[in-house]
Amino acid sequence: MKLNWNVDSSWTLFIDRDGVINERNFEGYILNKKDFVFKEGVLESSKSLFSKFKHVVLVTNQQCIGKGLISLDGVREIHDYMESCLIQNGAKIDLVLVAPEMRGAPHSTRKPLPNMAILAKHKFKDIDFRKSIMIGDTDSDIEFGKNLEMKTVLIQSLEKSTSIPDVKVGSLMELNKWLQ
Repeated sequence: MKLNWNVDSSWTLFIDRDGVINERNFEGYILNKKDFVFKEGVLESSKSLFSKFKHVVLVTNQQCIGKGLISLDGVREIHDYMESCLIQNGAKIDLVLVAPEMRGAPHSTRKPLPNMAILAKHKFKDIDFRKSIMIGDTDSDIEFGKNLEMKTVLIQSLEKSTSIPDVKVGSLMELNKWLQ
């Protein structure tokens, strides 16, 4: 299959972390880099996938910070590790945005609210949400993308999802093939 979205180097990729880039911990949270395990094929396909886009923006809800299980600096250390592994494989994330609040917190940056996308647009003025793709594995990821009129891609997993994405795939590697 091929997606006829006419993706070119003016598009932006918004991507979730847990369940998309790394294995999700369904029993809790990723609280240190030894627990951060890349999903199969991510490191191998990220260079090709990410290079199709002008900007790659990681948007991740991390309520483990709000719960006091890890500090924002601790999450940054995990992201530094993730980014260094991606760079070693020729892939680069341009911006990492973290929503540290608890679910339901007032003035939240959590997905599905659009605040992290708006922050990304402040940094990269040329982002056009209609020329963006949101990749995630949860309803909040898909709703985040839909709320901003992005194309949406659901990475299928054990996570139950009722939102209807534009496309469902098993992995980033599969999506990369569809975007050829």
